[in-house]
Amino acid sequence: MKHTAKKMLSFVIVLTLVVSLCSVFALADEGDAFKIGGTGPLTGGAAIYGLAAERGAQIAVDEINAEGGIQFELKYEDDTHDAEKAVNAYNALKDWGMQLSLGSVTSAPANATSAENFNDRIFALTPSASAPTVIDGKDNVFQMCFLDYPTQGGASAQYISSMGLAEKVGIIWKNDEDYSTGLRNSFVDTAAELGLEIVAETTFAAGNDTDFSVQLTEMQNAGADLVFLPMYYQPASLILSQAAAMGYAPKWFGVDGMDGILTMEGFDPAMAEGVMLLTPFNADSDDPATKAFVEKYQELYDETPNQFAADAYDCIYAYKQALEAAGATPDMTNEELNDLMIEQFTTMTFDGLTGTGMTWDASGAVSKGAHGCVIENGVYVGLD
Repeated sequence: MKHTAKKMLSFVIVLTLVVSLCSVFALADEGDAFKIGGTGPLTGGAAIYGLAAERGAQIAVDEINAEGGIQFELKYEDDTHDAEKAVNAYNALKDWGMQLSLGSVTSAPANATSAENFNDRIFALTPSASAPTVIDGKDNVFQMCFLDYPTQGGASAQYISSMGLAEKVGIIWKNDEDYSTGLRNSFVDTAAELGLEIVAETTFAAGNDTDFSVQLTEMQNAGADLVFLPMYYQPASLILSQAAAMGYAPKWFGVDGMDGILTMEGFDPAMAEGVMLLTPFNADSDDPATKAFVEKYQELYDETPNQFAADAYDCIYAYKQALEAAGATPDMTNEELNDLMIEQFTTMTFDGLTGTGMTWDASGAVSKGAHGCVIENGVYVGLD
């Protein structure tokens, strides 16, 4: 009996040691990776954006980790495109041990979480939150995407003018959203400088975004031969469908928030035929790196990646370049990494899927080229 008890005690001791060693090794493994967190709409009406960013970032993380050098651990929290929920999601990531951030995917939540990044000294590189207010006054919040103002809105007006796409332009925009308002303002300012005639402007707001007959009738009556749509894909999909139903067929010019409309559930991609927009990413490109990314994304998710996925992919690789150049190690605090990232991002040049020769200034804004694309037969085709 005593012999059996001794054997049992020995077994318990060995088992305890094994469990303890496993815990130690697990902690060591976790400590060997940089923890990167981000918030985005993983559910709800804007989920196309959040899921694309999460998936694009994860593909990059998996590729980098497979190389055996620098290692990343990625975690996204759902913010449902809501600022208050985004702050809660950010705090959950901070409790998890986030050292570096991908900020938030969309601009309204990013305005809230970027303030937290700044106060906590956790460096952020958002793939797609393009409002200027996201980075304004925050030395450690950077963008991989174009700024709404002056880059994307103004560049859209410049492109329309230089390509001679329209004589009379109409604008439909969302007046209670920073993203849409900023794009509209920069477009109008640049159009005035270029002598581009805006013949009609109409707006809408949340809760009044399902019936666009009044707006479209105003565009049609004013003779707008091109309509600029500075908005996300959900209202844009309704505008395109309702315009087709009433027989109004101007040229349509969108923005990066419309990227994703082709994979929107319940939307007929034929309604978007001929829609033009500026984008830093063209999934139809012959570039080898782009082709490899698109093939991997299609293999995993059975759909073509949009620019949100590509921008998030680039964010991870930009972090890799900056961390390696700085000699950073995963045992560093977020404050230490924050200072190193500010130094690196304001001095380095980065080549990615969404641009080559990318640089950032001290404001956190990225400098990279935009290309015109048009939707043809359900895919984006370069115009340039």
